[in-house]
Amino acid sequence: MESKKILGASLGTCVHVAGVYGFLTLAERFGYQTVFLGPARSPQEVVEAALQERPSMVIVGYRLTERVAEKLFEELQSLITRHGLFRIPWALSCTPQIEPVARKSGLFTYIFTGREPFSEIVASLTGSREERREDTYPETLPGRIAARYPFPLLRHHFGLPTVEETVEGVRRISEAKVVDIISLGPDQNAQEFFFEPHRMDETHKGAGGVPLRRKEDLVAIFEASRRGNFPLLRCYSGTNHLKEWAHLLHETIRIAWGAVPIFWYSELDGRSKRPLPEAIRENLEAMKTYIDLGVPIEVNDAHQWSLRGAPDSVAVASFFLGAYIAKKLGARYYVAQYMLNTPPGIAPRADLAKMFAKKDLVQTLEDATFTVFTQIRGGLAHFSPHPEIAKGQLAASTFLGLFLRPHIVHVVNFSEGDHLARPEEVIESAHIVQGVLKDALFDLPDVTKDPYIAEHRARIKHEALLLLEALKSLGQGEDPFLDPGVLAGAVTRGFFDAPHLLGNPWAKGKVQTRIVEGMLYPVDEKGRALSEEERLRRLGFSF
Repeated sequence: MESKKILGASLGTCVHVAGVYGFLTLAERFGYQTVFLGPARSPQEVVEAALQERPSMVIVGYRLTERVAEKLFEELQSLITRHGLFRIPWALSCTPQIEPVARKSGLFTYIFTGREPFSEIVASLTGSREERREDTYPETLPGRIAARYPFPLLRHHFGLPTVEETVEGVRRISEAKVVDIISLGPDQNAQEFFFEPHRMDETHKGAGGVPLRRKEDLVAIFEASRRGNFPLLRCYSGTNHLKEWAHLLHETIRIAWGAVPIFWYSELDGRSKRPLPEAIRENLEAMKTYIDLGVPIEVNDAHQWSLRGAPDSVAVASFFLGAYIAKKLGARYYVAQYMLNTPPGIAPRADLAKMFAKKDLVQTLEDATFTVFTQIRGGLAHFSPHPEIAKGQLAASTFLGLFLRPHIVHVVNFSEGDHLARPEEVIESAHIVQGVLKDALFDLPDVTKDPYIAEHRARIKHEALLLLEALKSLGQGEDPFLDPGVLAGAVTRGFFDAPHLLGNPWAKGKVQTRIVEGMLYPVDEKGRALSEEERLRRLGFSF
C-alpha cells in the first residue's frame, strides 16, 4: 500500500517555513501523515530523512537568492538521483523570482509561489494534477466536478457588446486559468430573435451582452476557449425558440448545462411575448430537449421569484418544483442554483434558513438516477455600484454560500452594479473568490444547529409544502406538477405571486412582503406578518 506521508523542510540557509508548514497542514486535512524537519536544512539532511521516512511526496521551501537556489537544486537533484528518490514527486514553495530557476532545474513536479489558484495546490494532494492539454480537462460538468472535488468549480458570466471583443475576452480568461465555466450572455436581440432575425431592432445591438447573429459566432467563441484550462462553456437558453437554442448550443459550444425556467421568459417578465401557458409548455419541452441530448439541466425559477420580492414559500416551492419536473422528464444530472442576498436586506441567518429549506426538499429527490449539484451565487440586486464595496460583498456572499457545500460557485462580478464585466474584472473577481476558498473552504462550523436557523428552516419548508399542496389541488390529471395549465393557474390564482408583478396581465401582484428583523414575510394591509396558511386561505384555498 502506498504511503500517505509528506516530508517538508526549508532548504539551505532559508528560515522561512510558512509556505511549507501551510502545505503540510493542508495535507493533513486530506489524510496525509506529515513530517516537518524545520528551517535551514541541507540537501543531504532532507535526502537522509526521505530515505528514512519513505514519504509519498517531499516539499522543500526556499525564498532567498536565485544564484544560491541554483546550486542547492543541483546538489539536491544529484542526491535524489543517486539514492533513487526521483520516483516520488518533489514540490517547492518559493518566491516568484525563484520559480524560473526551479523550472530550469527540472527537479520539481509542483512549484508554488502563492500566485497559483488554490485548486492547483489541492490537486497536488488529490492526484488530479492540471496540465496544459485539453484531454486532461474533463469535457462534461460531472467529470469536471469529480476531477476538482472538494474544490468547487468557478463559473462566471461574460459577454461584451461585440463578438470580436467577446472572442478576445474568452481567450484571455481561458489563458488565465481561473474560471472553470464561462457562461455567455447574449444581447436581448439574440435571446429573443436569433431564429427570427428580421424582427431584430439593431439600434439595440449589444444591449446587455454579446450580439450573437450567426452560428459561426458561437463556434469562434468556443475555439477561443480551447487554451489555458479549457473552460466549459454555457449560454443563456434564449427567450424564444428554446428547443432550437438547445440544439444550437449543444452543437457549437458543447453546452455544459442548460438553464430553463418554468414560468419565465414570457409575458410574466416581458422577456418574450409568449403567453404564460404557452411559455410553460414550451419551456418544459425545452428542458426535455436538453435532457434527451444528455445535457445536465438547471431550472432557475426560484431566484426569479425572490428578485421580485416573492414570499420565501414561493421561492422554496418553485425550487423544489424545478428539480421535480427535471427528474420526471428524465434528467440524470441537475444543477440547483442558490441565489443568496435576495431580496437585499435579508439577514445572513435568515438567508441560510431559506437555502437549507430548499436543499432539504431537493435532497428528497436524489437517488441513483438523479444527482443534484449545488451552485451558489450572490444576489443580482445585492451589489453596490461602488467597486470596492462590491468586492467586499462578493467575498462575504461567497463565504456565506460555503455553508451549503457547493460544487459550483457562480462568481457575480464586482462590476455587476455598474457595467458589463471586462476580462480583467472577471479574472480579478475569480481571484477574490479563490482567496475566500483558500481561507474558508474547510472546517466551517455547523450552523444548522443554530436555533434561529433550525426554527425558520423548518417553518419555511413546512410553508413551501403547503403551497405545493395548494398547487396540486388545482389539477385533476395524473401529475399536476407537469401540467402547464395547472402551473399557469397557480400564478393566475395568486398562489405563486410577487409584489413586483402588480399590473401584470397574468399575475395578481397583490401579495405584499416585508423584511422583519432580517426575515422576509408576507404581510397584510396593516403590515402584520402572515403565515402561509393564512395567505392561502385569503386566496380561497381551504385545507
